[in-house]
Amino acid sequence: MIQRFAHWITQHTKLIIIVSVLLLIPSIIGAVSTYVNYDILSYLPQDLDSTKGQEVLDETFHNAASSMLIVENMPAKDVDSLKEKIKEVPGVNDAIWVSDITDITVPGEILPDEIRDVFYSQDGNSTMILVKYDNPGASKETLDAIGQIRSMLNQQCFLSGLSVIVKDTKDLADQEMPIYVGLAVLLSMVAMMFTMESWVLPVVFLVDIGFAILYNFGTNIFLGQVSYVTKSIAAILQLGVTMDYSIFLIDRYEEEKNKFPDRKEAMSHAIQRTFTSLSGSSLTTIFGFLALRFMSLTLGMDIGLVMAKGVVLGVLTVIILLPALILTFDKPIHRWRHRSLVPQFDGINRFVIKHHRVFAVLFLVLFIPAFYAQSHVNMYYNLDASLPDTLPSIVATNKLKDDFNMSSTHFIVVDDSLPASKLTQMTSDIEKVDGIESVLSYNKFVGPAFPDDFIPENLKEICKKDGYQLLMVNSRYRAAMDEENAQIEQLNNIVKSYDQSAVITGEGALTKDLIDIADHDFKMTNFISILAIFIIVAVCFKSITIPIVVVAAIELAIFINEGIPFLTGTVIPFISPTVIGCVQLGATVDYAILLTTRFKEELHNGHDRMDAIRIAANASDRSIVSSALVLFCATFGVSLISKIEIIQSICAMLARGAIISAVVIVFLLTPVLLCCEKIFAKTSIGWRKSSAKPSEHPASPSQMQ
Repeated sequence: MIQRFAHWITQHTKLIIIVSVLLLIPSIIGAVSTYVNYDILSYLPQDLDSTKGQEVLDETFHNAASSMLIVENMPAKDVDSLKEKIKEVPGVNDAIWVSDITDITVPGEILPDEIRDVFYSQDGNSTMILVKYDNPGASKETLDAIGQIRSMLNQQCFLSGLSVIVKDTKDLADQEMPIYVGLAVLLSMVAMMFTMESWVLPVVFLVDIGFAILYNFGTNIFLGQVSYVTKSIAAILQLGVTMDYSIFLIDRYEEEKNKFPDRKEAMSHAIQRTFTSLSGSSLTTIFGFLALRFMSLTLGMDIGLVMAKGVVLGVLTVIILLPALILTFDKPIHRWRHRSLVPQFDGINRFVIKHHRVFAVLFLVLFIPAFYAQSHVNMYYNLDASLPDTLPSIVATNKLKDDFNMSSTHFIVVDDSLPASKLTQMTSDIEKVDGIESVLSYNKFVGPAFPDDFIPENLKEICKKDGYQLLMVNSRYRAAMDEENAQIEQLNNIVKSYDQSAVITGEGALTKDLIDIADHDFKMTNFISILAIFIIVAVCFKSITIPIVVVAAIELAIFINEGIPFLTGTVIPFISPTVIGCVQLGATVDYAILLTTRFKEELHNGHDRMDAIRIAANASDRSIVSSALVLFCATFGVSLISKIEIIQSICAMLARGAIISAVVIVFLLTPVLLCCEKIFAKTSIGWRKSSAKPSEHPASPSQMQ
């Protein structure tokens, strides 16, 4: 079947190219139509109290998305006029200021402390308007409303809040993404120009991968939405991790051309020979990405599904489209040839093999400091910390902290049947918690003695609606701080003692839950990715010991990579180690499999283990280094220019991880394979074959397929 399919591909190159181009039309439409989610907190599990509270805020109080507008040195009548204009903006549910509670002619200094502390800064020069939106914080309607509100403001006004940060994140990500892709393509092409022997071939490869990337982005529409993190790095990752497959095919094609005079027949055999190796090789990468699907934070599922789909589409385009492109441009590919600038590794390999016991001991010893370093890396969970300080939302957030001593707002939702006396006592207990600046509640506005019938409905609905009562608690601590997390624990104990059904939500509570599940996610995804790849390698080699060595080599590279921030004193985003643990394992374990497969092949050719490992290393190292350089170049440029630290950190660690993995394979796995060869022979099926005669010449790198 594969033979007939491969033959059909080589006989219908023009049809394949035409159909591939036509498929770009729905792909582009799908890519443009796919909703992009810029709110990472929305990926938290839906069974948490914090996310349940968000649902109540959204559906009942229209308060899941809110902003704080700080206005400096503006007359009260102008502030009130601005508030009324904001209320008219499409997507805005309400804008609340002191004028909704009392007459604006009343001087701020004689207002009750509860009202003054909420709406006026400590020095009295600033006032704050609370803006509530109709739709969730990351929705298009809310982000458009924020943009329209900003168009009304002058330099005296500062709009803050999580929704505003999401808006700035979106604008920055949309601005940077074309630069990411352009730089990744440019640097990858430079890497391929150096490592390949044709000036035209890198262009053909990039065209093929470009088709696969567009197909991947287009089919994202069937997922409903993707995160901005996925959108930003998916093209770069797909380019970096699937370029190997193109190299596999062209190497086999060049080999087959020496056996068959007809180019199409040679390509047909190359497809058949490459298909099996690509299927096995891509499985490790696919399962590495799919391990992210098991994160409680469904952002991992988002990245994992998109990238696993991207690898599958990458393999399909290499098997179907790339042969058509290579056959079409075969003449210019071979006309514009040059010498590869990747050096030979004979000298390095001779040295490593000669001292293989020393390097094998070094392999074991390095695990101790590497594991310690990676397990002591400092991470941050505060999402605004990943953005530049110059962004308007971050400037406004800092001003909120400075002028109002308020860094975050907790929303407490309680049952409306809670007696007023208990609510008053609960509010008093909350105010005594360390770091609480103010509490905004129904009783604070009207007092427990006023009957509900005397209170205007619009004022009542700020805090009471549909059987719920809402308290807004302002904290001087920022989300993700240890003090903030301890404060939320204390608040939770207080409110639960009065109402077991009460929930606390807001950025602080959501971020605290994010911290609680992140460590679990890191351990779970690492375990699943290691187990899945262990099983794949065990099946491929019919061995129980080979996967231990192969996976251990890449895990050492991952430990070293993840431990570098500890050595440099760098604090990294929480998501980076989780993504790197799965992606680096899945993407670079191919290097180890490549070397091990070639080692086994040379043993089958009748070489003794010393000659076999030398030939295998010489044949594999150039391909390993070439592949690692492409992944490095695809991600390194992005790590230098990205202003979003989540993107910058993931790309920096992927770039570094590609090089570290290649170094570990070349210098450490080679001697370990040599030392363990006798163990492999006893614990593997078909590891050795003595019937074949030794080959007279080392095989070319292309023969390792």
